[in-house]
Amino acid sequence: MLRITDNGPRLCDGISRRTAMQIGALGMGGLHLSDLLRAEQQSSQTGSKKSVIMIYMVGAPPHQDMYDLKMQAPSEIRGEFQPIPTSVPGIEICEHMPNLARIMHHCVPLRSVYGSPSGAHDSFICYTGHDVNNQPSGGWPSIGSVASRLLGARNASVPAFVGLAPDAGHPPYGSPGHPGFLGVGHAAFRPSGPARADMTLNAISQDRLADRKQLLSSIDRIRRDIDARGTLSDLDGINEQALGILTSSRLADAFNLDQEPADVRARYGSGDPKNYGDGAPRNPDHFLLARRLVEAGARVVTLNFGRWDFHSQNFSEAKNTHLPIFDRALATLIEDLHERGLSDDVAVVAWGEFGRTPTINKDAGRDHWPRVGGGLIAGGGFRCGQVIGATDRLGGEIAERPVHFGEVHASLHQFLGIGSQQTLNDLSGRPQYLLAGHEPLPELS
Repeated sequence: MLRITDNGPRLCDGISRRTAMQIGALGMGGLHLSDLLRAEQQSSQTGSKKSVIMIYMVGAPPHQDMYDLKMQAPSEIRGEFQPIPTSVPGIEICEHMPNLARIMHHCVPLRSVYGSPSGAHDSFICYTGHDVNNQPSGGWPSIGSVASRLLGARNASVPAFVGLAPDAGHPPYGSPGHPGFLGVGHAAFRPSGPARADMTLNAISQDRLADRKQLLSSIDRIRRDIDARGTLSDLDGINEQALGILTSSRLADAFNLDQEPADVRARYGSGDPKNYGDGAPRNPDHFLLARRLVEAGARVVTLNFGRWDFHSQNFSEAKNTHLPIFDRALATLIEDLHERGLSDDVAVVAWGEFGRTPTINKDAGRDHWPRVGGGLIAGGGFRCGQVIGATDRLGGEIAERPVHFGEVHASLHQFLGIGSQQTLNDLSGRPQYLLAGHEPLPELS
């Protein structure tokens, strides 16, 4: 909880009982922000200005109806959508993504992504590069948590890792990426819901805040006296950073979309902030927030979009409820980064956990197909305007250049300044290669 309020009965020192309890929680574990900010002190502070925006397309989108249309396949395979030319000669994508087609020279469609053998719905592989099975003690950490641990915060007023996903009916659909064996100190800062209102001081002067800092200091001294091993000795600095976020307008300003010009907000389009079924929102504001957060200093921002699990009515669902919003918001984000001179410093990835079946089922849907899926990369100073990978004539098997999720993550690690052979200890104390066996995609260099 971040809120510092100033109401209720007063104690003898002039501080209200409610405020004392809430400030005490800051030092006693009630404020998770302090745990998150521990990342900065534990990091190597490389000074890199690179950031990643990762868009998890909840439930797995139909790759062959977006970036890999198979017009020569039988009717029960090829679907209803038509391909359209893009700004790169020879690359065609779905007719319902005209905005991405217009800026394809800034993009890299992936047509041969694999790595999720179970075919179960989980955001885990998108955020870690690993399958959910055979994990080390504590579990694999997401890319945001890795960046938090190894790079720390770029700015003391902005968490290194921000997750925009709200809770979802199916929990993995609402995950921003878990910290795994890196611990809660490197979990995503999640501003969805009431926490956004908690990021500002309400009816409190700087003098009153100083009183609360004194109270917090007293509580923390008691805790350190109790802790014979000294494991709490860094609390003053961590809590100072937490209070720094509260007293700085930097993070709150990043979330204030009213500061954006009306024409910029309009470019991103309109959607729906409510969750789509048991999935995520179709909210273009999250794309704009992601851009504002990396500008403010976030290293990794994750956002979850929609619910693409179209076992029935695949084409009407894609055409009418998802593709137009997604196409406009993602294309605008990519263009916006270029126009602001950020395209070399911000990498963007959009993908789901697997692909969809080549054959259209009796309900006009496509089912789970873990053997191949797709995605899109942009920015990062990568060599764009090309396609990586290919499938066979039915879109069901990889024909050229298999791309594992881990290879994409290795490329993002390299972009952020994290070595491909980087190790961190799991909860058993054993060193773990973060992306064992995977190297960056040479095609992006």
